[in-house]
Amino acid sequence: MSKLQVEIISQLKVKSEIDPQEEVKKRIDFLKSYVKKTGMKGYVLGVSGGQDSTLAGKLIQLAMEELNEEEGTNEYTFYGVRLPYGIQRDEDDAQAALEFIQPYHRLAVNIKPAVDAAYSQFEEATGENLNDFVKGNTKARERMKVQYDLGAHYNCLVVGTDHAAEAVTGFYTKYGDGACDIAPLFGLNKRQGKMILQYLNAPDSLTEKVPTADLEDNKPLLPDEEALGITYSQIDNYLEGKEISKDAKENLERKYLQTEHKRQLPVTLYDRWWQ
Repeated sequence: MSKLQVEIISQLKVKSEIDPQEEVKKRIDFLKSYVKKTGMKGYVLGVSGGQDSTLAGKLIQLAMEELNEEEGTNEYTFYGVRLPYGIQRDEDDAQAALEFIQPYHRLAVNIKPAVDAAYSQFEEATGENLNDFVKGNTKARERMKVQYDLGAHYNCLVVGTDHAAEAVTGFYTKYGDGACDIAPLFGLNKRQGKMILQYLNAPDSLTEKVPTADLEDNKPLLPDEEALGITYSQIDNYLEGKEISKDAKENLERKYLQTEHKRQLPVTLYDRWWQ
């Protein structure tokens, strides 16, 4: 392995092999401990129908059920939130995910009016249009804003779905889906997340679904792997310390270096990582 590959694996805390049962237990314990430590009442998570939010949602619900049973209360809760931009093309998958997760509460907030209003005001102020990619980032940030509104209203923490295969590429929106209070999937790669979902008996339709951010109007349901120019299998192999093709490795490491700012807190004069 190259020095950079070793550094990336260390930074993102990826194991070459996992025990799904062990991972479920420690991540549920983490969710339970943190909500108690903060004095909050539970969690909020946007559920899209993809692998990551399905797994995070199931872990949250199991954690809150366990905590309520252990404490002899029903005060700990979980809001699974649908956040479509108008009509979501894979809404059936989102509903299947909610059925699998069985959150205490289900809410739906259509972000289209807010996103379109922001788009319109940008155009009015600048005389120019936001391109489709940037508008996609606006959707991601509006979704996170809604989750923080709900979290503040219901006294809950906001959960993020960031994991190692996403973090290494910076494949998320800064202060959008990259913003959260807690990230229970951190350290897992994509195939490990799938293994855990299978251990939890998730439907095949969810574990086998092609990953997509689905943020761009002009490229609906664009597969992540097409957008990235690299497969999740290659990313996962790299994160597990295996060799991948030279082109894939260069692509991945370039993305990692270019997106380092996303994995850092706002930079100050006294930080050294950027110098």
